[in-house]
Amino acid sequence: MTLPALLFGFLFATLIGAAFHLWKDGGFGRLILYLVLAWIGFWAGHLLAVSLGWHFLSVGPLRFGMAVLGALLFLGTGHWLSLVKDESE
Repeated sequence: MTLPALLFGFLFATLIGAAFHLWKDGGFGRLILYLVLAWIGFWAGHLLAVSLGWHFLSVGPLRFGMAVLGALLFLGTGHWLSLVKDESE
């Protein structure tokens, strides 16, 4: 993995997390949550594609297609799990 690919990955994952935050309207805490989830999902998707040998929408050494799908999956699941309310209140 080259340094430019690593920086491009973090930049694009940040863009995905920020766009998701704008779409779902959250505060500062939600912004941090969405950025972290996007980063983790992006790199998990990339590593999964590398380990399985998939080349879906590759951009240089970066398995971009699976990385974006991983980020969206993590963001959707994290948002859904963050909506749980405590009924004892």
